[in-house]
Amino acid sequence: MVFPVLMAASAHKFYVSITTIEYAPKEQSLQLISKIFLDDIEDALEERYGRKFYFNSKKETAADAEVLKDYVLQKLRINVNGAPAKFDYLGTDYDIDVVKIFIEIPKVKSFKSIEVENLILLDMFDEQQNIIHVKKNKDRRSLILEKENPKGLLKFKD
Repeated sequence: MVFPVLMAASAHKFYVSITTIEYAPKEQSLQLISKIFLDDIEDALEERYGRKFYFNSKKETAADAEVLKDYVLQKLRINVNGAPAKFDYLGTDYDIDVVKIFIEIPKVKSFKSIEVENLILLDMFDEQQNIIHVKKNKDRRSLILEKENPKGLLKFKD
């Protein structure tokens, strides 16, 4: 009797990305790492651009990497203290079935609020959740962004 329950649980796929934003006071920047499942991002880009993508393989091209960069920069918006942030896209790294995307927001002397809109994969998967963790010194806050609520605001003390 336990077997059907286990089968049903394993058939469900979990759609999630995790973005960690950490304040680096010495560098006066916000450092972001977004982790996205490779198969999910490949599916989204294949549907959007009508061609196959081969991230983390010998078939990956510079054009593939550029499409990924453009997609992420279109889908992620951050306001620091109410002003739009300028991103420096630093690149990617792969960890088995996950792509890690590295972004820096330079020239952040301090911040009291950060507003994040993360639309990554929300147009592809109705169940997609984009989890945001923000760390400023010892203060940590989190958001769960979904299709119906893709934007959130976090406030911090100075």
